[in-house]
Amino acid sequence: MPATVVEVELQSDEFALHHTLSRTEGIEFEIERVVAHEEDRVMPFVWVSGEEIDRDEFEAILTEDPSLDQLTLLADVDDEWLYRMEWISEIETLVQILVTEEATILAASGNQDSWNLRILFPDRDTLSRTYDYCHENGLTFEILNIYQLDEGRQGRYGITEEQQEALTRAYNAGYYSIPRKTMAEELADELGVSHQALSERLRRGHENLVKNALIIGRGADEWNNNK
Repeated sequence: MPATVVEVELQSDEFALHHTLSRTEGIEFEIERVVAHEEDRVMPFVWVSGEEIDRDEFEAILTEDPSLDQLTLLADVDDEWLYRMEWISEIETLVQILVTEEATILAASGNQDSWNLRILFPDRDTLSRTYDYCHENGLTFEILNIYQLDEGRQGRYGITEEQQEALTRAYNAGYYSIPRKTMAEELADELGVSHQALSERLRRGHENLVKNALIIGRGADEWNNNK
């Protein structure tokens, strides 16, 4: 069974750094990388950003966060800070994902309301066990989108091969640049289709990209119906 990528939403009050997020305004976290060597702690590398935030005041709040054991500033770049942290509580879901099921977190970001994670599971069974674990323990695990790695980009974004080719060639040729480096007529000739056919492929491709990248995907509906 092929590996499965799932995009999920978790409630911030069930996740590490809730103490910090509940006491700061406009803060956003983005996890660069996260690993778990033991069942009682995980070590993420976290980018912190926000407007008009005093770093000393922010770090004072961080040091009081009960989910945090160690904190090291690694970089201070353009009002963004990169920290290496050690989380020791409110990490049950992460431990289930990283340690029990040996999955990989590809991306994660969080704010006062929620955390959004993109996770690579070895197969559907490991995803199912994680879903059941969270449900049985009263933890949020809202699935937003699911796709199989063997579906490629078409499976992930719901686009056809023709739409992917048109979008990719348009991007590489500078069609989306300002000013444009190529015109639709040239792209249509290159693809061997009419101007109208190219316009239709691009429009439908854009629609599918927005729907499946920014709006809740069809994979989540299929999963929830099967559960």
